[in-house]
Amino acid sequence: MLKITRANFLPIEKSEFPELVERKGIGHPDTVCDAVADACSRALCLYYLEHFGRVYHHNVDKAALVGGTAKPEFGGGLIIQPQYFLIVGRAINQILTECGDGTNKLEYVPIPTICLETQRKVLSNIFRNLDLNKDIQFDYAVRPGSIDLTGVFDESHHTEEVPLANDTSFGVGYAPYSDVEKIALEAERLINSNKFKKKCKASGEDIKVMVERIENEVGITVAAAMVSKYIKDASEYVSYTNQIRDAILDLASDVIPERDVNCQVNVADNIEKGIMYLTITGASSEAGDDGEVGRGNRSNGLITPCRPMSLEAVCGKNPINHVGKLYNVLGTEISREIFQQGQGDILEVHVKLLSQIGRPITDPWISSIELIPADNVSFDSVKKIANEVYDRKMSKESFLNLRKRLIAGEVQVY
Repeated sequence: MLKITRANFLPIEKSEFPELVERKGIGHPDTVCDAVADACSRALCLYYLEHFGRVYHHNVDKAALVGGTAKPEFGGGLIIQPQYFLIVGRAINQILTECGDGTNKLEYVPIPTICLETQRKVLSNIFRNLDLNKDIQFDYAVRPGSIDLTGVFDESHHTEEVPLANDTSFGVGYAPYSDVEKIALEAERLINSNKFKKKCKASGEDIKVMVERIENEVGITVAAAMVSKYIKDASEYVSYTNQIRDAILDLASDVIPERDVNCQVNVADNIEKGIMYLTITGASSEAGDDGEVGRGNRSNGLITPCRPMSLEAVCGKNPINHVGKLYNVLGTEISREIFQQGQGDILEVHVKLLSQIGRPITDPWISSIELIPADNVSFDSVKKIANEVYDRKMSKESFLNLRKRLIAGEVQVY
């Protein structure tokens, strides 16, 4: 059932309550878990497709990064106990195939190798100062799935069929980003960009950006792990953190020029007492900060308590019929396309999709689209746009395309 209504609330830019937005950067322990879990799912999909021509049931959406122990100091430091990464989930590891002579052959999927290699590859792409052979240990606990869920999966894996939802769950999305959401996302991306790291080599990858807005005043608080081997003393440390602050303020003047913005970096520091956010690897997880899948950014890249949100852990879920993944990604994509198609006639779009286990994923149990039209714009005209976009995005062809993009890593999921 699809219900399209006029929203009975103000656009977030006009709301009177304080707006709060958080972005956990690519090196934050929770985001690292998200990245590894989703990369493992994609690696499994590619292996299944290459060797068997189809994707088999799997969900590797449980991962934990257990923090280690470290003693950083200016110019270097010591890793006392390495971090520990564990990927947990379910995946088909034995497949019965038919040979040309009519006999059957049991083939094995190297789940441990796929998961362990993927963990190493992802972390090597994230961290510039993490020694994968000394600073972290990798492990896995991935087992075959239960009969009921693999059964639902097997009934819907063929490309010519509409997949059946594997769960009764919901996904949400909205568009567009507010000013505060834009700056939270873009600030982290800037600080973790290769271009910025070349200028500010002491900046680690574990970045967290918290942004609040009251009326027109925007406050940005950044937690940035600093890499000790590049810093000779407290004065140089302060110089590097000031460089981060100034870069974000410059960015804000371009991205949200109408806002009054202030920015603070590593506010827990006490330079006089020698308390600073120093790390050896650029990651807080080296000294006790743990991570887990689903505790960080939602599929649109942000944590937004002032917006509709799902607590679903999107990363690591299979892209075939797991609605916890598909509906959250799709909710955002539907919202963005409706907003874009509105060409200024639509101020905000909010989408909620509810599935029912065993029901075709192209036919949600309930679909809700709330629209805020611009002043003097007919609601019927924007409702028509929303209806057309929804029908197009809910087609079988759209889901098959989304599946391909998810497996290729072309869709933002954290």
